[in-house]
Order: sequence, then structure tokens, then C-alpha cells
Amino acid sequence: MNYSFWLAALLLLGGLSPAARAQGTVRRHLIYFQDKTGTPYSVSQPQAFLSARALARRSRQGIVVRARDLPVNPAYVAQVRAVGGSPQVRYTSRWLNAAVVACDSVTLGRIYQLPSVKGGQTLSRLPEAPRPAPAPEAAPAARTTAEVRATYGKAYAQNELIGAVAMHAAGYQGEGMQIAVFDAGFPGADQIGPLQLLQQQGRVAGTRNFVDGGTSVYQRNSHGTNCLGLIGGELPGTYVGTAPHATFHLCLTEDVASEYPVEEANWLAAAEYADSAGVDVISSSLGYNTFDRPAVSHTYADLNGRTAISSLAALGAARAGMVVVNSAGNDGNNAWRYIAVPADADSIITVGAVDSLRQHAGFSSYGPTADGRIKPTLSAMGVASAVLSATGTIGRGNGTSYACPELAGLVAGFWQANPTLTAQQVIAALCRSASQAQAPDNSLGYGIPNFVAAYNLLHPSTPLAATPAAAPSARLGIYPNPSRTGELTLVLPPALQRQALRVRVLDAKGAVVVERSLPAQATAEVPLRPARQLAPGTYQCVVQPLAGGTPQAVRFTQQ
Repeated sequence: MNYSFWLAALLLLGGLSPAARAQGTVRRHLIYFQDKTGTPYSVSQPQAFLSARALARRSRQGIVVRARDLPVNPAYVAQVRAVGGSPQVRYTSRWLNAAVVACDSVTLGRIYQLPSVKGGQTLSRLPEAPRPAPAPEAAPAARTTAEVRATYGKAYAQNELIGAVAMHAAGYQGEGMQIAVFDAGFPGADQIGPLQLLQQQGRVAGTRNFVDGGTSVYQRNSHGTNCLGLIGGELPGTYVGTAPHATFHLCLTEDVASEYPVEEANWLAAAEYADSAGVDVISSSLGYNTFDRPAVSHTYADLNGRTAISSLAALGAARAGMVVVNSAGNDGNNAWRYIAVPADADSIITVGAVDSLRQHAGFSSYGPTADGRIKPTLSAMGVASAVLSATGTIGRGNGTSYACPELAGLVAGFWQANPTLTAQQVIAALCRSASQAQAPDNSLGYGIPNFVAAYNLLHPSTPLAATPAAAPSARLGIYPNPSRTGELTLVLPPALQRQALRVRVLDAKGAVVVERSLPAQATAEVPLRPARQLAPGTYQCVVQPLAGGTPQAVRFTQQ
């Protein structure tokens, strides 16, 4: 994944025989088959390879099972395994009628001679020794706005920006919806507090490791934990994600040690797994443009939605009736500048990043695609997003990687509220509701979507009212209030935003106990960490622009 701060990797294979290694360098290859002639599977018996939930999803949307959905002919796979040289068939692709095979060059030559084989391409080289895995990254009754904000903790702003707070208040938190998260690992996701309900309630429906094989995913890089938390986190008073009651499939497709096209093949395999499992929404904070040598990197001309393996996979997922939500990429300030793949795919939601003031994040990648389509599709908060780490702490992070899962959760809740819609109708409704619907561009796409606006477009006779929290307050705010930890967050009204500030905290006698200057902020929420723990009592926080202007004050209690 070629994002400026997020490197991806060569797939590691285990279990190859010494004989296979002796014949030469082992690589992974995508082997394409000629046809599906003679397959024991039939479109009239789809239950043999698709789950009941997958078939129901297609039936609701009028999507028929076609020949492209049939599994690869098992006889062809058996022929590959029988050529000699110990080739390993790692997994197959229904949609591309192909298999990912690990073998040396001599064995590959024998495979290409099979009459059932149409051709192939090299995906990666296998290192002689496994590399160590990178260390996890540290990363209802009516309520007042303050009470709502306190429930969401530091995640309030990112939920509020896209209308997820109102969506939850209306009773839609992802119940009954299934979301697949594709990423580089989920260490701690089975242990940390804000994700405990997923485990306790059995809402992790499946796990797949397409890097190492098997089903172990609570390992490797914590980027997946970060992204999962943005959707499924729930610990009221501390942190709430955008679809905290959804059911999840966790797919490890990314290895962060190097970058080869095999990871796009992993993405393909995960998408076909998600299809067969009956997943509704795919959340993928992954992207590819530049590969390590000797692999050939993508060019801008490849961004047509029809060239890259992962883009074809994303299109296949869309055709199967899933909503694919993929990050645009973080190359907006780099020479590449453009989105990556599979963000170029047609019929998916490509997500750009904004700050809490709804301004484009400079790092957020731009469109259009090579064939002129607008990208990104929609945008969400990706500057100073509140993100869960593998240890359960909450930090702030930047990236379209974070805007993507936030929006994926909104998609799940919106579809839950409108279950008769097709996947493409869901995307269309959210685009119509967005802030730039009348003038989309290649920075923010159709803009920032809003649950209430999208819902009311579809239900004009029974509209939802915007929650009181939807409008920014004109007054200074602070939370948590009361505070127990000493970690405070200032909520700046528009009059105090985007300018340098002087902040003072006064005790009950009027004595200044904290005084500091803050630079101009690109976000409405500003952490305020006193140098020492405040003694229990009542305090007043006074904020004034350094350039002069009217000060604002807010009282809070330290317990």
C-alpha cells in the first residue's frame, strides 16, 4: 500500500519443500485458466458455493448468479498440483477464473504447458527467510449536546460530521449488517475494551489471513485495529464508532514489509470470500501504485478501473451487490498526487479526507481516473481522527485510511435504515445528500454526506429532524466535564477557530493555574493537557485570540 506513511509488503509463504526451493527462486504467480468447462458447479445450484446470506443479498437486488461466479474447475486445480516441483495453490479466484500459485520457474514452465492454462503473471518473489512481523503501532431519552458529546468521547467530531450521531439517535447502529474489513492485521482487537462487545456478542463472524494462510488475524500490524475501531468501537463515555452494532469479517490481506502485486491478489481473494459469506459492506483502507523491483509499478494510465487486479476485484464485488468503500490515498502532497488502485474502480465509494472544519486535507489524493471519472466519491474526517490503538488507548491520526472506515459505518447504518435499496442506490442517495452534490470535483468528490439529509431525500413525507448537536455551537465547550483524568479537550466555536489563541485556566479564587498559547488549529477540537494534575474543584477556562478579540469562558469540574 503506497501511502506516504504506510508501506506494504511481500507476501510470506510457509511450508514449501526443500526440493521446490532447490530448483530456483520461488515466486507467486496468478495463473489464468482457459474456461470453466466441465466444472461440477452450476448457476442453478449456487448454494454449493454461496452462503444463504449471499444469495439473499443478490436476490434483494435482482442480481442473478452468472458463470463468472462459478468456482474454478477443481480438475484444472488438480492438474496444476500434479505437474511436479511441489507447486502450492494458495487460493483460487472465481471472478478471474484464476489461481495464485507459488512455485519456481521450472515448475511454472510446466504449468504453462497445461491445455487448461491460458496464461499468467508474476505477483511476487518469496524471501528465503521470513521477516519479523512489525511491532504493533501505538496509535433513547432526549439528551443535551454535552451529554451526547460525552458519550462519544474523542470520537464525537468524526461521527457528527457525517450525521452518524443522528443516525444512532434514530436507532440505526448497524444491527444486522455485515462489514468486511481488509487490512494489515488486528492485534489487540480481541482484547481491548472498546472492542470487547464484538467478541462477547459473537459479532466477529469470520476471520481470514490471506498473507500467512489460516484464520489467525489478531497479529501483525495494528492499522487494521485502528480502522476496525472507527466502525465497531463502543465504550460509552470513552469512544463510539460509526456502526458499533454491526457484525464483522476481519481479513488480513496486507503485509507491511514490502510491496508486490500479490497483495492485490489477496484483496481479490478477500473480496470473493466476502461475497460468499454474504457481506454487505467492504471497508478497505488500502491502495497500490508503486511496487518494489522487479515488479512493474502502475502508471496513471492504469487508473481506468479495468486494469489492476484489485480494481477488477472491487468492480466484481460491486456487481455482486456489495458496497465497496475504499480510501483514496494520501499522496495529495506527493509527486504521484492521484488516487491509487482499487480506488479507481467504478461503482464503489472512494473516500477522501477533510478536517473537522470541512476543509480538504492536503494529503488526500486527487482524481480524476484515467478515463475521466470523478474521484474521490465522498469525503469524511481524516485529520486528527480519534483512533483506537492495539492497547486500547485513544490517539489522533491523519489519513484517508481513517476517513474510509468512518464512512463505511455510515453506509451500513444508512442501508440498515433503507433495506430495500440496492448497493448502487445506497451510493447514489449518499452522493445526492453530500455537501457538493451540485458541483462535485476531484478533491472532495460529491463532498461530505449526511445521514439525515440522505434519509429525508428518500422519505420526504416522514423526515427525520436534525439533532440539536448537528449545528456547531457558538460558545466555547470543554469535555469531559466533569474530568477525572486531567485530559481535557476544548471545543472551539467558529469565532475562535483558525487563529492563534491564549488559554488560561483559573481556579475558584481566580488564580491562574494553567496558561499557554496555542497555534492556529485545523480542527475544532483541541487537546488541552495541563502540565500537572489539577486538584479537585471547579475551574474556569478562558480562551482569547492572541491578535485581540472577545474572550470566551467555560466552567468545568475536576474530580
